Amino acid sequence: QAEAELAGRKRYWPRGKLLGGSSSINAMCYIRGHKSDYDHWASLGNAGWDYASVLGYFRKSECNSRGADDFHGDAGPLHVSDLRHTNVLSHAFIDAAQQAGFSANNDFNGADQAGFGLFQVTQNNGRRCSTAASFLARARFRRNFTLRMHAQALGLVFEGSRATGVQYLRHGRVQTATAAREVILSGGAINSPQLLMLSGIGAETALRAAGVKVKLNLPGVGQNLQDHLDVCTLNYCNSKVTYDSASDFMVGMEYLFTGGGIGSSNIAEAGGFAASRYAANGPGGTQPDIQFHFVPALLEDHGRTRPAGQGFTVHACALRPESRGEIALANSDPLAKALMRPNYLSAPNDLKVMLEGMRISRDIFAAKSMAKFTRKEFLPGAELKTEAELSDYIRRKAETIYHPVGTCKMGADASAVVDAQLRVHGVQGLRVVDASVMPTLIGGNTNAPTIMIAEKA
Repeated sequence: QAEAELAGRKRYWPRGKLLGGSSSINAMCYIRGHKSDYDHWASLGNAGWDYASVLGYFRKSECNSRGADDFHGDAGPLHVSDLRHTNVLSHAFIDAAQQAGFSANNDFNGADQAGFGLFQVTQNNGRRCSTAASFLARARFRRNFTLRMHAQALGLVFEGSRATGVQYLRHGRVQTATAAREVILSGGAINSPQLLMLSGIGAETALRAAGVKVKLNLPGVGQNLQDHLDVCTLNYCNSKVTYDSASDFMVGMEYLFTGGGIGSSNIAEAGGFAASRYAANGPGGTQPDIQFHFVPALLEDHGRTRPAGQGFTVHACALRPESRGEIALANSDPLAKALMRPNYLSAPNDLKVMLEGMRISRDIFAAKSMAKFTRKEFLPGAELKTEAELSDYIRRKAETIYHPVGTCKMGADASAVVDAQLRVHGVQGLRVVDASVMPTLIGGNTNAPTIMIAEKA
């Protein structure tokens, strides 16, 4: 949908329609969020979701190349590693962040999230470790496991108020999978609420308007949509050290024969977490409210276009947006795309935090370690200086950084969709297990937290 606060633009929302879902196309950054995020979930009435309770599930899934400690595991199926290859600019960025007054941090998932450093990534020996390469690989040969590919879920099957199965379309035939015990819906923040609504579970007025027969009035389905909006600052580089000049053929050959080089990089190698003047104070101190991802290349429009020249990019996103959107049905056709309405920047404070992110981005790029590589600012352009000018740039250029959550939120209030056991309110035999159950967006990338949710479920 066109976004009113983003100059009327429709946004590009890629999704992982393959084994492993979006863990097979993401930037592989292993980030859990801030410990206070989970304590906040528990304070909303979700017992067992505080940080102390979920930490063990993070550790259980993880096989960290650095070994086990109080925060990390070394025996799980999900491999988490240090990058095999990093660019000189990524290290210069970390040094520049310290020169700009921020701390260094070599473990964003340890005792403290704040600071700048290299990301650990979901890789094993330089190869992507998606949920398909980790969990699915272990399960696929079990006798009680069946994989149906090229299948489109159409709706849930009920006997009275109990979910008993799922109808799906495969090779032109409608088929039914029947559950002996429970149905677990893991369609993600877009498809899970869509499938519930197609099955008659949602706000009754909206369901009737879409031509769907109401089974259960559950107004929170599809509501509470939250996402990280991201704005980039790009500088031209005075040296050919960026990835813009890399030969795709040579990168491929080096990776094929050595398993290393640029081909093993997640490209978003370095980053950090900082607290702006708007950050909240919690029991553990100030929560970072801005995340940065640094890329040693010019990156615009999700990489779908390649700007000419050599350069580097830093992304900045507001970690705890106050804006709320929705997923809605276009009609009752299960093959029709859902309507995605994030309502970015509908809460004024979100723009203020993003402006702070741009200010910090420029401060880091101006610090000595990065300034020596800088030829000039490409975007937004040094001529844009005032709050009004930079606000306009954000409205024209900001994009998702791929973290939609919250549309089947967990809780006990009237707008909640699932309880703390992830059971859908008002029906039996049905749970939702994916990023849609997050009541609030965590402060960081959402892949690791979604895996934790599944591990706990």
